[in-house]
Amino acid sequence: MAGTSSIISISSASLFTPTTPQPKTHCLLKHTKDNDHLPPSSFTTLSSLRISKPKTTTRVNVPPRTRRLSCSASASSSSTLPSALLFDCDGVLVDTEKDGHRISFNQTFQERNLGVTWDVDLYGELLKIGGGKERMTAYFNKTGWPANAPAGEQERKEFVASLHKQKTELFMALIEKKLLPLRPGVAKIIDQAFAQGVQVAVCSTSNEKAVSAIVSFLLGPERAEKIKIFAGDVVPRKKPDPAIYLLAASTLGVEPSRCVVVEDSAIGLAAAKAAGMTCIVTKSGYTEDEDFLNADAVFDCIGDPPEERFDLAFCGSLLEKQYVS
Repeated sequence: MAGTSSIISISSASLFTPTTPQPKTHCLLKHTKDNDHLPPSSFTTLSSLRISKPKTTTRVNVPPRTRRLSCSASASSSSTLPSALLFDCDGVLVDTEKDGHRISFNQTFQERNLGVTWDVDLYGELLKIGGGKERMTAYFNKTGWPANAPAGEQERKEFVASLHKQKTELFMALIEKKLLPLRPGVAKIIDQAFAQGVQVAVCSTSNEKAVSAIVSFLLGPERAEKIKIFAGDVVPRKKPDPAIYLLAASTLGVEPSRCVVVEDSAIGLAAAKAAGMTCIVTKSGYTEDEDFLNADAVFDCIGDPPEERFDLAFCGSLLEKQYVS
């Protein structure tokens, strides 16, 4: 960085109004009934779990901070499978944000002598904006554009696009070196879907080249050739708009109601529910305190911890509404 550059240091609280952290619970799985159309703020803390079985209904009242359900055992009876399994990329396939995208953004800012650094907390606030180009534009509009940025609106769009292109190349280098591993359990559930004839797609606001690199290098070419990718500017509006999920369903030739989405953020969850899809949340480092009460299920990860996990049969059980609150 040139010696005359100054670092812009801004508190994340002053850039965006922070959301109130949700109380953490010990349960890894939450369910909703027929209130998917309501916003998260309409929900109160769930205090019971009803498990619906043929001809009988059992209600179990359990304090919400201690409620647990063994997913793999309970879901095994499901005979229905989703038509498509749709994954977000960043935070779902790979926990890329803090040590991947953020590092690549900062390296780009440094190489272009912009005098800008996004720290961990600030980047967490910026993630509330879907899309890298949109994220930079919102930041510069709020804090002021760099001295070497153009003044015209169209020129600024091109400037941001060039920054994003450079950032993507740096990020892809990290992926190609396999410095960011897949999250546990991802490959396993994708293989289950392939074995059962369930279509798989990745739907992300990230650059298409970056998403394709993650799928190809980390999941392998054999899986990659079977996975449809919807990413970047393939739709005009980014999440939480449902456009990317509706496009995926249309392209794959499936009904939105037969799709199960795996997301890690509140804006991704909002997009999936607005598309009329079932959504499972796997929390990531930046999203663990977000409001996921509108999700059909919430897990710490896709992997195989000793007590609880989800598989393809569990996804089918959500479509059958075997588990309701």
